[in-house]
Amino acid sequence: MWLAQEVIRRKRDGQVLSDEDIRRFVSGITDCTLSEGQVAAFAMVVLLKGMDIGERIALTAAMRDSGDVLRWELPGPVVDKHSTGGVGDMVSLILAPLLAACGCYVPMISGRGLGHTGGTLDKLESIPGYDCQPPSARVQAIVAQVGCAIIGQTGDLAPADKRLYAIRDVTGTVESIDLITASILAKKLAAGLRVLVMDVKTGNGAFMEDPGQAMALADSIVAVANGADVRTCALVSDMNQPLSRSAGNALEVAEAIALLKGEVRSERLWALTLALAEQVLVTAGLASSAEQAREQLLQAWRSGAALARFGRMVHALGGPEHLLDNPLAYLPSAAVAMPVWAHGQGYVTGVDTRAVGMAVVALGGGRQQPNDVLDLSVGFSELAFPGEPVGPERPLGWVHAASAEQADIGAAALRAAYQVGSEAPAATALIHAYVGCAAPG
Repeated sequence: MWLAQEVIRRKRDGQVLSDEDIRRFVSGITDCTLSEGQVAAFAMVVLLKGMDIGERIALTAAMRDSGDVLRWELPGPVVDKHSTGGVGDMVSLILAPLLAACGCYVPMISGRGLGHTGGTLDKLESIPGYDCQPPSARVQAIVAQVGCAIIGQTGDLAPADKRLYAIRDVTGTVESIDLITASILAKKLAAGLRVLVMDVKTGNGAFMEDPGQAMALADSIVAVANGADVRTCALVSDMNQPLSRSAGNALEVAEAIALLKGEVRSERLWALTLALAEQVLVTAGLASSAEQAREQLLQAWRSGAALARFGRMVHALGGPEHLLDNPLAYLPSAAVAMPVWAHGQGYVTGVDTRAVGMAVVALGGGRQQPNDVLDLSVGFSELAFPGEPVGPERPLGWVHAASAEQADIGAAALRAAYQVGSEAPAATALIHAYVGCAAPG
C-alpha cells in the first residue's frame, strides 16, 4: 500500500525516493488527494535533505506531465529562454521576436512580477488588448504563423507546480534549489521545448544574491533539463544594477520597442540579449559558432525583421495593429513625470537594485498582495548607471507616478538607492559564467 507519509518519512531520513514514489506524490498534489500539510511537509524535507540528480529529473518530469504537454510539428526548432528575475529585465520582449526572425519557434511561457522583480506578463498587459492567457490551440497557431508568442501559464500546463509553489510560498521553502529547478523546468518542458537557455541572475537585485548559489542553480537546471532531453545551457549574469534604463511596466515596453527599432539605450541589456540569443541559435543547430549566430541576429535586428515579428505577435494576441508606429499613443502614461536629482554631483558608484524594484512596487507598479491591481504606467526611466556622471545637468533618472505626492515618495526612494562619489568605479562584468554553453562570441 502506497502512503504519502511513508514517502515523507523516507526523505526525512535521507533516503533516495523512487521515480514511482515521486510520480504518485505529484499526482496527489495535482488532484488534491494530498492535504496541504502533506505537501508542505514534503517541501520542507526536500529543502532540508535535498535530492540527487535522478530525483530532480523524476520530480521535474512528473510535474511536467501533471497537465497538458504541447506537441509541435514545425519546420524549425522550438526554443525558449528563462530568467530568474531582476529589475529592468525586459530581455524576453526583444529576444523572442529576434529568435523568431532567425528561424526559431518561441512559445514563451512567462510569469508576473514577484517581490521586487518585474514580470513579463505585467509588462505586456500595459499593451491595450494583449491577451496573456489564450487557449493552447490559439497559442500553437500563433507560434506557427508568427514564430513567437509570449503568454502566461494556463491551468492546463504543469498544474502541480501551481499548487506546490503556492504552498512553498507560505511555508518558507521557496529557496530549495531542487524545488526551484523543478518549478522552472516543469512549465518550460510542458511547452514542448527542444532547446532552452537560462539566465540565472546574481547580485543585489537578484533572488540568488550569492554567486555560489546562482552557480549551483545554473548547474542544477542544466543537468536536469538535459536529463529530461531538452538541450539546455545557462548564463550567470550580473544584477548589481538595473539591466535597462527603465523600471516599470509600460516604460520597459517602450524601451524594448525602441531597441527593436535600433535605439540602444542600455548597452548591457543589448549585450545580454545577444549573448543569450547566440547560445540558443548554436544549441539549436542554426549556427555553427557564437560569431556566426551574432551575425544572423544583427541582420535580423538591422533589417527590421525582429521588430516586425514583435508587431505581428502583439496584433495576433489582441493588441493594436499600429502599436509600433506610435507606442506612446497606446501605452499608459503616468499623470506626473519629473527628474530625480542627486544631493550632490559626481559619479554613480553603486545602486541598491532591489531597492529600485521595491520603489516601483511602492508606486503601484508591483504587487504587495497577490490580488493587487497594478498601475502599469508608473516607475522610473532614463536611469543612470554606475560609472556615469550625475549632477545639475544629469538626474539619477525620472520618476513616473500617479500624483505629485507619490512622485516625491518615489524620488526619495530612488535617491536613497543610489550612491554617488567623486570617482567613477571600475566597470563590472555582465556575465559571470557560462554553464554548458558554446564558446562565447
